[in-house]
Amino acid sequence: MDIIINIAVFLIAAVIFTFVGIYVRKKIAESKMESAENEAKKILELANIEAENKKKEEIFKAKEEIMNARKELDQEVRERRGEVQSQEKRLIQKEENLERKQDLVENKEKELEHKYQELENKKSEIEQVLNNQMAELQRISELSKEDAKNLLLSELEKQLVGEKASIIRDMENKIKEEAEKNAKEVIGYAVQKCAADHTSETTVSIVALPNDDMKGRIIGREGRNIKTLETLTGIDLIIDDTPEAVVISGFDPLRREVARLALEKLIDDGRIHPTKIEEMVEKAKEEIANTIKEEGERAVLETGVIGLHPDLVQLIGKLKYRTSYGQNVLNHSIEVSNLARIMAEELGLDPKLARRAGLLHDIGKALDHDMEGTHVELGVDILKKYKENENVINAVGAHHGDIEPKTIEAVLVQAADAISASRPGARRETLEAYIKRLEQLENIADSFEGVDKSFAIQAGREIRIIVKPDKINDDQMTLMARDIAKKVETEMEYPGQIKVNVVRETRVVDYAK
Repeated sequence: MDIIINIAVFLIAAVIFTFVGIYVRKKIAESKMESAENEAKKILELANIEAENKKKEEIFKAKEEIMNARKELDQEVRERRGEVQSQEKRLIQKEENLERKQDLVENKEKELEHKYQELENKKSEIEQVLNNQMAELQRISELSKEDAKNLLLSELEKQLVGEKASIIRDMENKIKEEAEKNAKEVIGYAVQKCAADHTSETTVSIVALPNDDMKGRIIGREGRNIKTLETLTGIDLIIDDTPEAVVISGFDPLRREVARLALEKLIDDGRIHPTKIEEMVEKAKEEIANTIKEEGERAVLETGVIGLHPDLVQLIGKLKYRTSYGQNVLNHSIEVSNLARIMAEELGLDPKLARRAGLLHDIGKALDHDMEGTHVELGVDILKKYKENENVINAVGAHHGDIEPKTIEAVLVQAADAISASRPGARRETLEAYIKRLEQLENIADSFEGVDKSFAIQAGREIRIIVKPDKINDDQMTLMARDIAKKVETEMEYPGQIKVNVVRETRVVDYAK
């Protein structure tokens, strides 16, 4: 029972203490809240006071800045006013200067008008004097004004014509000297770069024999072997007292080479009889044909000429066995091609055209033994047949002056041909024979009546004849040229063709005394 009472008392006391604690805590909380509110009010009041102070401070700063800006603006305005005033002063001064200058100009104009009037008066006086002098001159000279003017103009024109002619002559001489100098330099440079050696070729070949007994075997019984070889090749075999040697003689180098090769093959084989001779001649011809093809290709490759027809290449190779006055025509053509190319390059022309025309210029000589016509005509015909370039055909036709050259490259081919042919040792014709042929050409021309003078020029390729104009008229000139050409053809032997050029001129001479 006591335990229950104690528990009850404990519970009641706990409840009372609980309510008391709650009440006490409530009072404490209310006290804290009141103090917090008071603190907040104080903080708010302080913040308001501080904000008011900040506001006043900012207002003061703004006023201060406004005052400073106003001072600066006032200073700038004062400066601008000073500048404006100074500009106004300068403008006023310029206006004054302009007014003074205007006054001076007006005074000058008045002076000029006065002087102009004086000049007009003097001009009138001078014109009057000139008219009087002109009238007096006309009276003295008995010439009108127009006549005197025409006379003066004609005299002036004569003087000008003389001066112009003198200037033109001087310029022509100067240009000729420069052109000759440049031409010599170009030709010298071309020859220097293309210094090919040439030796004259002969019309005989010598075949060495192992012993003199071989001569009898070559001749054969009753000469049948030598006759067969000569018949098949068209050459002459000269077997004389020369020890261990046989001379092969023939004008055609191609036939002579076939005979030489065939004879050497027969000697190496040892069997010499007509059947074997025929076999060896055929083999020699085949070998020569291969050599011709190889030489043509070599020449084309060496000169850099491309795009040639195979038949033209074959003809070029054939030139290896063609000579002109002892000069090998293939080597000559290669040299002309190189010379023409070098000169074309130096002059800024077309080197391809020059070297092509140079290589082909004597291609007609590969055919002139078998066909009628000059090598120039044959060359032009064969190039037309294979549709060669027109400028190349013109250069080939003009390289001996038969036709007029259409391009400068054609003229270069002419020059290169002359250079190659005139190189010392290139051709075998002796000076004595050459001079004799020129003299014979001039003598034929001088034998005709009415001829005043005759000159063999261009290495005997042209004869220039000056006739007497009082004895030979224009119609007779044509007949004379034909007659001289016929006589030259009949009485002379010469390579290529010779141009007969008849010249008739009339001169009028007077003397100033």
